[in-house]
Order: sequence, then structure tokens, then C-alpha cells
Amino acid sequence: MNKKKLILAGAIVLLFVLFFLLDLDRFLTLAYLQDSLDRFHTFYEQNRFLTLSVFFAIYVLVTALSLPGAAVMTLAAGAFFGLLIGVVLVSFASSIGATLAFLVARFLLRDTVQKRFSDRLRAINEGVKKDGAFYLFTLRLVPAFPFFLINLVMALTPIRTWTFYWVSQVGMLAGTIVYVNAGTQLAEVTSTADLLSFRLIGAFVLLGLFPWIARAIVNYVHKIRVYRDWKKPDKFDRNLIVIGAGSAGLVTAYIGATVNASVTLVEKGPMGGDCLNTGCVPSKTLIKSARVNSYIQHAGDYGLNAVASGADFARVMGRVHQVIKKIEPHDSEQRYKELGVDVKKGHARLLSPWEVEIAGEQATEKLSARSIVIATGGEPMAPPIPGLDQVDYLTSDTLWKITDLPGRLLVLGGGPIGCELAQSFARLGSEVTLVEMGDRLLSREDKEASDLLVSSMKNDGVELRLGYRATAFETDSKGTAAIIENSDGQVRVYFDKVLLALGRKGHTENLGLKDLGIELRQNGTVVVNDYLETRFPNILACGDVAGPYQFTHTAAHQAWFAAVNALFGRFKRFKVDYRVIPWCTFTTPEVARVGINEQEAKERKIDYEVTRYGMDELDRAIADGVDKGFVKVLTAPGTDRILGVTIVGEHAGDLIAEYVLAMKHKLGLNKILGTIHIYPTLAEANKAVAGQWKKDHAPERLLRWIKWYLRRQVKV
Repeated sequence: MNKKKLILAGAIVLLFVLFFLLDLDRFLTLAYLQDSLDRFHTFYEQNRFLTLSVFFAIYVLVTALSLPGAAVMTLAAGAFFGLLIGVVLVSFASSIGATLAFLVARFLLRDTVQKRFSDRLRAINEGVKKDGAFYLFTLRLVPAFPFFLINLVMALTPIRTWTFYWVSQVGMLAGTIVYVNAGTQLAEVTSTADLLSFRLIGAFVLLGLFPWIARAIVNYVHKIRVYRDWKKPDKFDRNLIVIGAGSAGLVTAYIGATVNASVTLVEKGPMGGDCLNTGCVPSKTLIKSARVNSYIQHAGDYGLNAVASGADFARVMGRVHQVIKKIEPHDSEQRYKELGVDVKKGHARLLSPWEVEIAGEQATEKLSARSIVIATGGEPMAPPIPGLDQVDYLTSDTLWKITDLPGRLLVLGGGPIGCELAQSFARLGSEVTLVEMGDRLLSREDKEASDLLVSSMKNDGVELRLGYRATAFETDSKGTAAIIENSDGQVRVYFDKVLLALGRKGHTENLGLKDLGIELRQNGTVVVNDYLETRFPNILACGDVAGPYQFTHTAAHQAWFAAVNALFGRFKRFKVDYRVIPWCTFTTPEVARVGINEQEAKERKIDYEVTRYGMDELDRAIADGVDKGFVKVLTAPGTDRILGVTIVGEHAGDLIAEYVLAMKHKLGLNKILGTIHIYPTLAEANKAVAGQWKKDHAPERLLRWIKWYLRRQVKV
């Protein structure tokens, strides 16, 4: 605490102590006020302005210092000055005093508390920014909440001072009127308990319920305004229409069918969406083939005779499609029809907030539903680079149609998709150049993880051009080239195929969303609230088309909230829980993460401690020849509470699951350390890092006493 804060804190403590040492609290009792009522009336008649000024100043001081007696002074205002003047006086004095207490608490405590508990307070801070005025107003209406405590707690949040003042002014007005009015009958009051009659308590309860009632009214009015240009059908054909049969849509429809809702699922393409057909399944199948080929190329590292390696790319891609076919039944039209879902193939377009037109190959039909869930997924972005439209470029959607291995492959983008595919094609025999405009790969991940991946990809033959961006595509006598440049100049990179891995956008074209006024972000994703609702509460969106995370597992996670809110939101809605979201990039080594890493902790000014364990110390990793990587755990200072974990190494995507469970259920490193892990396994790394944390936080004083005790029992 700096010098100014110490001086202010000392002054407050001194005033508080003097208040009780000088027995000033005797002047703030009902008995004193009742005994002095006549004298005060006489003085007030002779010195009105002075009396009002002194009373106002004392009230502000009592409130600002959180001294006991504000309730008695409110009664006194009614007794001395009457209802009108008393209400005006107390209303402003209490609000100004509360704001002063708020400012003092903010100055003394907020930075320290926010820094110490920033991770836990993040959700509260976001809530206050959004609805802080509403919650403060609710608390101010109910005098059962100690006002000094409200001043303190709100001071620790990001709520603006002006907002705090005017909400307090308005929120405390009703209670002020009640108490000042009671003060006008001060002669009949024997204790403050007389104020808390059953009827008075009931009145305050109603006041407390008022903001919630008001919010319900506001929501009702909002719905009227949103739907006023649309005619709602008298009856609906379905409870729920789901548009898109990818991960988000399939899970949404599954949940709807499970609770016996009437559900129609519309998909214009193959069932299973991106994940099955162009994303997770084919890419991981390709990665496996590439990894096996890499093992063959490095057979000597395992004590085996070298064998000729070489990829039959057509067969590799044939295996990719075989795997897709094998998994297809899990997401098939037949399976979902058996579950009770009405599956329709065709293009869906919203005609109104309740009606969907489905254009199939044979016919077009129109269906209505009480709720609609948009789960149309995403698609790769193609930036407007000059000359790109003249190139037959590949994306993660179109890659799976090729059967010839590109001799020279140019990959644009150093994110997860670009890294996974660049490494795989290099291992299969392509000459791969990866261009990334940032200064490192996987820019969201730990720098140490990026550095390890760079080393691994270079060993696999990938040429990395970091800090470059593609500015044009040209064709000359040597072939087709990308012009890439950085601060040092331009370079021409010739290629046979170019793969774009520059991010994804929401797939929302021709859905009729703009006609309904449903807002889209710049990347085409649908704007939704915390409940996944669009501007129409009965139209929701989930999965890649909604964001903010574009992973198959988060799409399935969101789908539960979308389905439940769509079907039962009139009774109870659930905010999507994004607190513990894991992900993994399936390169070699794999890079998995949950929670924050060091980079984010520094950006968000979150205090943390780091515990690191290297895979080169793990017996199983050494035996398997995969002893490159690490487990890095961030914990809150002085505790075993996990803030985030990064794992780099073999099967990192599997190893991270233990930490996902721990963070979800608030289990610390001590619990992981106390859990038996099979030897020898890669999972032992999780226990080892917990053991390292325990060692770093060993109770040194206790250990010295134990050492002294044990040494006494033996000859030294």
C-alpha cells in the first residue's frame, strides 16, 4: 500500500476510534433524539439554514465513514424537518455519503483485490458492466442489505462512479420516504424494532421484487416490439426446427428427441457436417498416415533396419474416405429417424421468426415451429488477394477431393489447421512452405510450445516463412507463384498447390437472416446473447455459426443450452458455461491447453505461479522415444488452484482431460498428486508436475522441526 493510501486509511481509523472514545454514538440514539426534540425544534426555528447545513454535513460524514446511526438520523430528519424537507435532505446526504465511502473503498482496495482475485472476479466484472445498475438498484431497494457493505462491494467492481451515485439516489428513495415518514411520528417510536412491522417488511419485500417485475415487463415489451411486424401462427407444425446437421445440430436434435419434442432437422449437404466430412475425421486420419510414414522413415531410431518408405497418396486418401464411411452411421439420417427426428434434406430459409422454407431436390415445403436453432457451421475464408481468384486453391473443405500428392505445397496460415496439414503433407513427401504473417506459429499458445513446434516442423522438412504475408499471385514461365513480403522485401514462392488456412467464417448465406434483421458479425457468425438467442428469443444459434469457439466439442457443449433454452426457455433459461474450454492442435508434438497460459495471464494482469515438468524426465516418454515436450501448470499464488494448463507432447490432447475435470470441479494439484497413476504411462506426467508443485511449496519450518525430531532418535 502506497503512502497516500496509508495516510487515508489511518485517518479513517482514527476518526472511527475517536467516535467511540468520545462516546459520540450517544447522540445517535432514539432516546437522545426524543429527549432533545423540543430543543431541536426551537433551534431550528431560529437557525434554519445552519441547522440544515450541519445536519446534512453530519449525515454525509456518518454515511461516508460507515458509522452506526444513519437509520436514527433518517428518523431525526422526519422528526426535525417534516416529510418533504427530510426526504430531500436525507436522499442527497445519504447518496453523497455512500459515494464518498465508495470512492474511499475503491481507492484503498480495488486494485489490490482485482489483482489478487482477477480470475475469480472476471465473470462478476463482466456481469457488473452489463447489469451492474440493475443489481445495485435491487439492493438499494431492500434496506435489509447493509448499505455500507453494498458501498464496499460495488467499489471493488468496474461500475462507474456516476452510475453508482444516481442509482443509489433513485434506489434508496423509497426506503428513505418510509423511514423519514416514520420519523415524523418519533414520539411514538420506542425502538428501531418498531419500524420493522409485518406490514413494513412486506412493503420492502414488494419493493425488492419491483425490479424483477420491471425487468419482466421490459422483456415483454421488447418481445412485442421485436415481433410486431410478424404474424405468429395459431398452431405450430413442430416444437423445434434445427438447421444444420453438424455437431451442434445433431446434438440439439438428439436432445429434443430425447425429451419427446417434435423435431425437424434440415441439412442440405452430407449428414455429420464439417467434422465428419471435411474437418476432424479426415484430417486426423491423414495425420495418422503421415505419422506412420514418419515412423518408417525414422525406423533406425528404434533399432530397426531402414526400409524404403513412400506414400501412395491415392491409397492414403482412399483410407480417409473409408474412415469417413465407417463413422458415417453415427451421424446418419437413418439413425436420427430411428430416434424420432424428422430429417429433411434441402436448403432451409427463414421466412419469419417461426416459419422455415425447405427447398429439397423434388419439392419445396414450409414448416412452422415455436423455436428454431441455427447450426449451419462455418467455412474457410478466402481473403481478397490479387490473383487468388485465378488460382485453383485448396481449403480444408476441398482438400479431400485430390488424389495426387502435390510436389510443392504452399500453406497460408500458421494456425492449428495450417500447422497440422503442413506437417502431414511434408511427412508424406511434399515440399511444403508455410507462410504466417505473425512472428510465430500458434500465436494463441505458449511461446515455448510454439518454439518446440517450429523445431519439429523444420525437422520434418517444412520451410517456415514467419513474419511474411501473401500480397499477390502471379503466373510466369516458371509456374504459379505467391508474392510474399516482410519488412526486408518480397520473395516469390512457386507451388503446385496452395492451401488456404486463414481462419473460418460463419455459414449464413441465403438463410434469410438479414431479412429478419438478425445481426451478423464481420466474419459472418450470428450475434447471440448469453443464452444463445438472437434478437428473436425463439431463434437461437450454436456451434461454429455462433462462435466464439469453433471446435466440435464446444459446438456439442453449446447444443445442450440451445436445445433446453429453445424448448423450455419460457420457464427457465441457462447461460452457456464457457469457464473450462479445452482444445488441442494435433501436430507432432501435440499442443493442448485448458484455461489461461502465461501469455494471457500477463495480458490480463493475473498473478500466477508456474510449475513445469519436462517430458524428457518421464520414463514412458523416454521408452517410446517421444521425450520432447512439457506440462506447464499455472496456479494462483500460494495455492494449488489451477488457472490453466499447457501440455506439449505425445497424446497431449488425451492427457489434458485430467486437468479439464479438475478445473471443472475445482480440484487442485493436491488431489491430482493423491491420485494413483499407472506406471509406466504418459499420464504420470500429470502427477509428476503436481509433485513438483508440492515440492516447491513444502512447509520448510515444519520440515526443520521434523528433521530435528527424527535426528534425536538416531546417532549422528
